[in-house]
Amino acid sequence: MNVKFRLTLMNFLQFFIWGSWLITIGVYWFQNKKWSGSEFGAIFSTMGISAIFMPALMGIISDRFINAEKLYGILHILGAISLFSLPLVDNPATFFWVILINMLFYMPTLSLSITVAYSALKSAQKDVVKDYPPIRIWGTIGFIAALWVVSLSGNEASSNQFYIASGVSLFLGLYAFTLPKAPPLATKIDSKSFVDALGLRAFTLFKQKKFAVFFFFSMFLGAALQLTNAYGDTFLHDFKNIPEYENLLAVKYPAIIMSISQISETLFILAIPFFLRKFGIKYVMLLSMLAWVLRFGLFAFADPAGGLWMIILSCIVYGMAFDFFNISGSLFMETQIDASIRGSAQGLFMMMVNGFGALFGSFTSGVIIDKFFTYADHSKDWQGIWITFASYALLLAVIFPFIFKYKHNRAEASAIKAMSH
Repeated sequence: MNVKFRLTLMNFLQFFIWGSWLITIGVYWFQNKKWSGSEFGAIFSTMGISAIFMPALMGIISDRFINAEKLYGILHILGAISLFSLPLVDNPATFFWVILINMLFYMPTLSLSITVAYSALKSAQKDVVKDYPPIRIWGTIGFIAALWVVSLSGNEASSNQFYIASGVSLFLGLYAFTLPKAPPLATKIDSKSFVDALGLRAFTLFKQKKFAVFFFFSMFLGAALQLTNAYGDTFLHDFKNIPEYENLLAVKYPAIIMSISQISETLFILAIPFFLRKFGIKYVMLLSMLAWVLRFGLFAFADPAGGLWMIILSCIVYGMAFDFFNISGSLFMETQIDASIRGSAQGLFMMMVNGFGALFGSFTSGVIIDKFFTYADHSKDWQGIWITFASYALLLAVIFPFIFKYKHNRAEASAIKAMSH
């Protein structure tokens, strides 16, 4: 097998694991176990907890002590064991600890997979900028494929979703040891490189107002992402309790409907360079916030029959909401910082989104839903939930342009133009 195919398979499996349970775990929690919303919010916080420190820690280990592909394989094998254990858990507290252990193993593999890919492509004299994106897009395809497999096999509310994820994780863990070698790039730890690896120098960016505001909104938009991941699928599943909807396609296979979001994500990537050149980062990020308003607002008034078009449109809008924020935010960092702190600054951006943002979104949404939008019979006021989420995104969109004082400049436009070729 050539290098590109081997890395493509790695990316496909990497996100297949996540797609097997990330969107459908809410269905398992509420429909199968019938556990509470506040406790479920804690489950999604495990991604944030692990994203705050594990990728940096594993990055140091791969930089200094062990080949990245071997560490990557070990973590996936350990992840397979924890996933296999989940169906055996019979109470929310233990479930939290087991899923946290799994996330501690899984989250660093996201960055390690990039390290392995870059190392392999450079060793094969490939152009990383040109050759990596077509490889990475297969990760999103893997996520979509997993949703379809779990949905079509009737396992959205079943513990089998964790067994599927576990089996793929074990296979990827073993497969990783056959990948091209990615040896440590440093032989010793000096104070400067150790600090850089932890991303501590990037924290000085908080002293500048534009970065402080940017990171603040990054955290709150990261929370919005957690809301849609946590509750979208179980929202559609709840329509089965209404006789007129129970046999409709969107209710029988909600994960397939939700996968439109990931398909849209792959398509909106192609539009981003045009929007960035035309409007600049500030207004592209504003478009992302307005897209989140639509994402949640359409869900509030949708149903699987006459309102199916609203569900589908909401999933399409998700591509803009997700891509426009993540890619424009990353580009903002790239064009505004010194190259010497590029890696740590990008790491700080991801920490605010997937770390603190995920924690805030998970805990807060769980408590609010449990306290204000859950009835005595454990059913949910979904319209109230989605209107609240839409109001939250609208508030961000109203405040953002007045606080984030930044103008589209020549350096940014040049970087965008280079990215688009």
